[in-house]
Amino acid sequence: MTAEITVTKAAAHCEPERLARSPLHERHVALGARFVPFAGWEMPLQYRTITEEHLAVRQAAGLFDVSHMGEIELSGPGALATIQKVATNDAERLHSLQAQYSLLCLPSGGVIDDLLVYRLGPEYFLLCVNATNTSKDLQWLGEQASSQSAVVDRSREYALLALQGPRATEILAVVAGSKVVAIPRYGCVQLTLHGISALCSRSGYTGEDGWEIFCPWEFAGGIWDLLLEAGKPYGLLPAGLGARDTLRIEAGLPLYGHELDTNTTPVEAGLGWAVRCEKPDFVARAVLCEQKAKGVARKLVAILLTEPGIPRQGYPIVKNGEAVGVVTSGCKSPVLGAGIGLGYVANAEAKVGNRVHVQIRHRLVPATIVERPFVRRDG
Repeated sequence: MTAEITVTKAAAHCEPERLARSPLHERHVALGARFVPFAGWEMPLQYRTITEEHLAVRQAAGLFDVSHMGEIELSGPGALATIQKVATNDAERLHSLQAQYSLLCLPSGGVIDDLLVYRLGPEYFLLCVNATNTSKDLQWLGEQASSQSAVVDRSREYALLALQGPRATEILAVVAGSKVVAIPRYGCVQLTLHGISALCSRSGYTGEDGWEIFCPWEFAGGIWDLLLEAGKPYGLLPAGLGARDTLRIEAGLPLYGHELDTNTTPVEAGLGWAVRCEKPDFVARAVLCEQKAKGVARKLVAILLTEPGIPRQGYPIVKNGEAVGVVTSGCKSPVLGAGIGLGYVANAEAKVGNRVHVQIRHRLVPATIVERPFVRRDG
């Protein structure tokens, strides 16, 4: 969900002493990880090739360290009222131990952040937010929170692991028991892993089945080792942020700083399903619900190149010689073997099957607007 992952020479010359490190840093070093500065953190980009790790997640499973993500606790008698006021989705629909995708927006409708809201009790929510936005989110929530709710940054107390792939649940069942099989998508359960209680949510950011595991910062290493060992017979590989980015593009999932920012609304990004106009008033309700009712001037679309090339952020999308949009993310799909991208185009051009071009430097590469996701879980 956060800013672009770009492999540059700067990555090799970063100043790690100025960057935060996850509790798994030494394990990443031992695995031969290549690191990249990312959102103020020194995080593993890859251990093998990005394609190997990507395909492991699509075909078996991958284990990601995403401890850089922010965790904010919202609690107290006014907690539900606060999250209902600031988030676009309807948290009142959540029962305890359920999660929900949502967005924080400015009154203009621009996105402050996208997040997962976990309801852990009647008056207790845990918000998982993008690393780059944690400080901004904390300030916004502090300004908007009712006097009967408390907003607390727990980011340095939680480590976060993401076990993703079609065999992820089998692997988790090896170490936690078969009860995990019955947990539905966006359901949560408290499990004992390596002797430590961890909050496990059946969710993820790869388009695959999988789990996000919140555990105490100081005990993350043991749980990481436990899952890697249990997953070996299933083809589990450690996976870095490089594969995480190509996976989410194949899945057509937006990334803050690319598809989402304060100048973009959820409706433009195709996230109108996470804007609940039927609930009582919330920040940006008037703007977003009008967009849902009347439409928007531009839309996020998926673009498949039909000739070799890779669409990158900022490249123009062209129709009949005129720019009609811009690419926001792109890569070469490890599954499709073709250049794929996400981008915004004028509403009139946002039709599946529409043939356009992407301007890659001085070359116009043919492309077609296609349905999201590029790759579906069931093949």
